Amino acid sequence: MLVRGLRGLQHLGLNLGSLVTGLYFALMAVALKVGPGTQARWSLAGAALLAGMAWLGSLRRTRAIAELATSRIASAAQGYVELMGRASSDKNQLIYTPLGGMACIWYRYKLYSRDDTRHDWRQIDSGTSRTTFDISDPTGVCTIDPDHAEVVGAEVRTSYPGGDKLVEECLFGGSTIYVLGDFSTLGGSSSVLNVREDVSALLSHWKQDRDDLHQRFDLDRNGTLDLQEWERARQLATRTVERQHHEIRQQPGVHVLRAPEDGRLFLISAMSPVALRKHFLRWSIFHLAMGTAAVAGWLYLA
Repeated sequence: MLVRGLRGLQHLGLNLGSLVTGLYFALMAVALKVGPGTQARWSLAGAALLAGMAWLGSLRRTRAIAELATSRIASAAQGYVELMGRASSDKNQLIYTPLGGMACIWYRYKLYSRDDTRHDWRQIDSGTSRTTFDISDPTGVCTIDPDHAEVVGAEVRTSYPGGDKLVEECLFGGSTIYVLGDFSTLGGSSSVLNVREDVSALLSHWKQDRDDLHQRFDLDRNGTLDLQEWERARQLATRTVERQHHEIRQQPGVHVLRAPEDGRLFLISAMSPVALRKHFLRWSIFHLAMGTAAVAGWLYLA
């Protein structure tokens, strides 16, 4: 449930790092405002708990990126993998941000309106794209389903249309994209086929045209199919199905990467694996420092 909740926040366009940082300062501000007492200790305890969870989350991301080697698309194992490839720049695959009209492969935007009463910006609209996009390496092409992905390192552009503030995060076609998620191949050699079921279906189809069935298999022309004639029909159906299965498996499969169902990290980024590890390591140090400060304050007040 926690993983699904975090994915939902990410899909709504909330930057979890900024959200957690804001909560830190809110809880610290409460502790400073109310002064020594039970309420201040509870605020600091909440900040320490939040810092511990965020620290573990950052370490989990750092470890996940470090433990997996980058796979080639054509030879990637079915399951949890790390890929890097160039995003398609085909105009037919590009999408456009709803308000800014920028061509990209993925976007997330927030629109703010000026609140003159509070002298601040108030968010009035937001959105995240769900359209799939392709990345490729020298061995093949993989389709990425970005739904519920944690996207890091997207390019941020800010504009002020009509006095409002528009913040757009985009991944662009032609850029190198890093992905970490659940990889599967649909069709091709990975096709799940059942000879017995398909032979039965083909024979049922032949039975629908009795005249053609008897023309092909009623060798003695007596108007019925005996056991030997029906066996001949079954053998032909089996050879037909096996040939069709062979042709299906010779076709190239479609590679797809999406969010793992078991809740493991699903990450998309325009950053390299090395840069991503450093990014999450810096966040883990920050969360550890905030947690230490909160615990120290709690001990002081206690």
